[in-house]
Amino acid sequence: MTRRHGYALLSAIVTVIVALSAVIYITAAADDGGSRGTLAAGHPAQPGSAAPASVGAWVSTWSASPSGAEPGTGTYGMAGRSVRNVVHTDVGGTSARITLSNLYGRQPMTVTHASIAVAAAGGPAAAADTMRRVTFGGAASVAVPAGGQVVSDAVPLAVPADSDVLVTTYSPTPSGPVTFHRHARQISYAAGGDRTEDASGAGYTEQSPYWRCLTALDVLSDEAVGTVVAIGDSITDGITSTEGANRRWTDVLAERLRHAAGSGDVPRYSVVNQGISGNRVLAGGLGRPADNPSALSRFDRDVLGRTNVKAVVVDLGVNDILRNPGRADADRITAGLRTLVREAHARGLRVVGATLMPFGGHRGYRDDREQVRQAVNARIRSGTVYDAVVDFDAALRDPYDPRRLGARYDSGDHLHPSDRGFAKMAEVFDLTSLKGSAPAQL
Repeated sequence: MTRRHGYALLSAIVTVIVALSAVIYITAAADDGGSRGTLAAGHPAQPGSAAPASVGAWVSTWSASPSGAEPGTGTYGMAGRSVRNVVHTDVGGTSARITLSNLYGRQPMTVTHASIAVAAAGGPAAAADTMRRVTFGGAASVAVPAGGQVVSDAVPLAVPADSDVLVTTYSPTPSGPVTFHRHARQISYAAGGDRTEDASGAGYTEQSPYWRCLTALDVLSDEAVGTVVAIGDSITDGITSTEGANRRWTDVLAERLRHAAGSGDVPRYSVVNQGISGNRVLAGGLGRPADNPSALSRFDRDVLGRTNVKAVVVDLGVNDILRNPGRADADRITAGLRTLVREAHARGLRVVGATLMPFGGHRGYRDDREQVRQAVNARIRSGTVYDAVVDFDAALRDPYDPRRLGARYDSGDHLHPSDRGFAKMAEVFDLTSLKGSAPAQL
């Protein structure tokens, strides 16, 4: 080999090394360290699952907790039908990925076709030129294991902030019980046959009040650097908010953060809702896995498992009081709340906790239950439970009868807020309280 040929060969090798290094650097810069194209049990990402190179951070823009198995789906699941979930984003992004759950399934759920699109105004139709096929480890189909979940590959798609997105899946074979979120407060759709990429939505004649199988939508965003996760019960779930209007307190909080992000000490965070109606800190429902799992049992999956979490908001404890046939124990409730905080602190997350709002006039009200509520709130306000406190009780109670919600904030059942009440909850939230590192211990 001549010297000139040797130099040429060396130059070519250097060029290849530089190019490969650049690809590795760009791909790593686009990743936040969250799971991509992975099974819930921690299996490694499959080839083709890497996010496209772009500037930004992966954050959750929407999520919902699995709350149980959908009634009537125990044998066939959604076999031979397309499920089109409609979800509302917080922040926008340039790429998206989804999480599908089969937590309550008894056998693998095979999805052979999946898509994502920005929704047109109203209904199940997609906005023009936004329909994209979703893959899993580079393949069009995936088997979601019983009791598990899968995360899709990243899909290049301009996802607007504060918008509706359609996520559609098709399963050709029976899968057993369908994992769902019961109180979506959002209409979704189903259709016979594989209509996954039907942009017109014409075949989606069946409406559904549930979110089925879908538990998260992440985006690669330059609008946010992290995610705030709110865990709670029906008050966080927004069970009495106007359907389809996105007026849960977490929606209003997300809007406030979007508008104020980056000003002063306000962090650039998205907000996602992990509320389950009827949820308790200490106890779950029947079954294995439990229907309506306790906050203690689901915290790792529903909160710590979300993408790029920076802070947690906890609004729990009322159902531990109301659904206890005997006398609820303030010590046990606050001990459970402190356990959640310790788990969050172990991940370096800041925790903001809410006081428990009054329920005077509700069918479950008793004087002894009110005493427990007051005892829990006293400990929360003392600063010995959470890093920071948002006082929903003080903001929404009737000043003339503090055992009750103020009339203008009451939905009518004397427990759940109205749209105006949900807005008030978000308005009294100190946005700067979400920022900062967690202390070593409280």
